[in-house]
Amino acid sequence: MRDETSLIQACIKQNRAAQQKLYELHAPKMLGVCFRYASSREEAEDMLQEGFIRVFQKLDTFRFQGSFEGWLRRIIVNTAINIIRKYQNLKYECDIDSAQYTPAASGDVIASMYTKEVIDMVRDLPNGYRTVLNLYAIEGYSHKEIADMLGINESSSRSQYTRAKALLAKRLEKIESFGITEHVKVSHP
Repeated sequence: MRDETSLIQACIKQNRAAQQKLYELHAPKMLGVCFRYASSREEAEDMLQEGFIRVFQKLDTFRFQGSFEGWLRRIIVNTAINIIRKYQNLKYECDIDSAQYTPAASGDVIASMYTKEVIDMVRDLPNGYRTVLNLYAIEGYSHKEIADMLGINESSSRSQYTRAKALLAKRLEKIESFGITEHVKVSHP
């Protein structure tokens, strides 16, 4: 932790070598975070670059309490959300009560998928579905927090999450029915 503290302090003092090192240490993992929100590698890389610009602008606000990676991740996620809100339509407005119910597949379907296939399926979801799924299921935000972040109704967040799960389940069942999943399997908690 001391090395990271020194590195962050050097970055705050505008030391370019320290900034490059901090970027190299965290960029691969944060690119993975951006990938979950982006529809292409280029878009993910743009989110990452914009996110690190914000990180370096706000680095002096980091109080060295808690995890630096958690602080960094929050900025990267917020940057991705801001980019999506600015350039893409997230408002697949649909009240949860009017959303068509589609039962989710059993855990066995997910357990039989390749990791890459699941990632690709999530990436292929409509922007709103993908964003809400990531924020709720992976980042741990509540539907109220998501609604506030995205400027949508809380019921729309729930609806998009439900629809994202149903669409993924349908796609997973289709792939499983073709017998494509035979090798490395994803474990389901």
